[in-house]
Amino acid sequence: MSAEREGTPSPRVVFIVGGAVAGSEAAHQLSLRGIHCVVIEQNRRPYGKIEDGLPRWHAKLRASEARKIDDKLDHPLVDFVPNTKVGRDVTFEELRELGPSAIVLANGAWRDRRLPVAGIEEHRGRGFLYQNELVYWFNHYPEEGYEGPHLEILPGALVVGGGLASLDVMKILQLETVARALAEKGIEVDPCEMERAGIDRVLQELGFTLEGLGVKPATLCYRRSAGEMPLAEGAADRSDSTKLAEVRRKILENCRKRYLFEFIERATPSEALVVEGRLSGLKLTRTAVKEGVVEPMAGSETEFVAPLVVSSIGSVPEPIPGLPTQGETYALADPATGEIAGVERVFAMGNAVTGKGNIAASLKHGRKVSQRMIEMYLSGEASGYEESWAEATAEAARKSEAVAARLSSVSPLSAQALERIRRRVAELKAKAGYDGQYRSWVKKGGGSIG
Repeated sequence: MSAEREGTPSPRVVFIVGGAVAGSEAAHQLSLRGIHCVVIEQNRRPYGKIEDGLPRWHAKLRASEARKIDDKLDHPLVDFVPNTKVGRDVTFEELRELGPSAIVLANGAWRDRRLPVAGIEEHRGRGFLYQNELVYWFNHYPEEGYEGPHLEILPGALVVGGGLASLDVMKILQLETVARALAEKGIEVDPCEMERAGIDRVLQELGFTLEGLGVKPATLCYRRSAGEMPLAEGAADRSDSTKLAEVRRKILENCRKRYLFEFIERATPSEALVVEGRLSGLKLTRTAVKEGVVEPMAGSETEFVAPLVVSSIGSVPEPIPGLPTQGETYALADPATGEIAGVERVFAMGNAVTGKGNIAASLKHGRKVSQRMIEMYLSGEASGYEESWAEATAEAARKSEAVAARLSSVSPLSAQALERIRRRVAELKAKAGYDGQYRSWVKKGGGSIG
């Protein structure tokens, strides 16, 4: 294990499943306390939704956050094991049987929350997509040698969502369809450059309109009002709530005008529209909010025809056999440490607990809405991701400190147990084709993020 570089293996070993924001911070905090960490990462690189969930136009932010993760994982007391998925390459029970001091689940929320429309899953890839697969495709398809799915992005798509991540989905759809329409006229425009300038400005300078290009705008559908969209958070007092609703409306309207999409509020999908075996849109039902609860209004259904439907209603952690769940996340015995109920010395942190898989599901709760914050959003200087990651890192640090304190009473591992773990970790590295050189590994095949 990596500790052998210093000649003295640690008497305590923690397996950390997932190496992104929460996982790398857990490895950092625990290794500072002399605890050996084995980070088991399902992907080739550990950046998680920084790489595969945050659209590539956030180049500087992606690169900055990736460097932070690299600095934390490239440590003598941290063993990185890439291309290894729990449940596929190694079972959770096997990890437990290896006898580590603890297991930390920082595997995030990668499974798209299912769109609650009967029969919708039958149309995956045939008129229906989920947010995660769309963003992954957008981030990676320009790469040389890309072997992932090739998605057909059509104008006039319908998106079901409402958070910051759904605005990113709207941008991707509009940028792709406009860029392709311009390319047909012999005009090459990079989607990321168009994101920075705004589609409205680019088309104005080129002398085009969406209608003139023959591009039907995509439409975002949200079950509540624009003022209730989780685009910014603030204090809960009544004087602040009116201002907060106005901030949310301004953020949405600014984005809508820059990227030229449509918006429907207070509507929820109720039925799939199918033509010749392919999804052709959704039946939408108007909603009313009564005492905070969204209720469909009987007799208000309308048909919304669209060649593509994208669900952007968040993500949840993948269930792991043997771990209890509460709703769509793992059941906790102790929220302070993230310890899983009924399973000794197994802890969860980050999106594996919160289920906030759209990265910026919310900003810091209780923050007062300020004019400066409004200006930053509307000028594009803030995305919401920066603060969300800072909050996730702080939460992981607090949990890691609690986990370390909990482990202080756990007996050190025997030499035989350490050797058993060392051999299995070496086998998993060999299977992944990983040579143990972290920095060179993450730079292979595509370079650094950004």
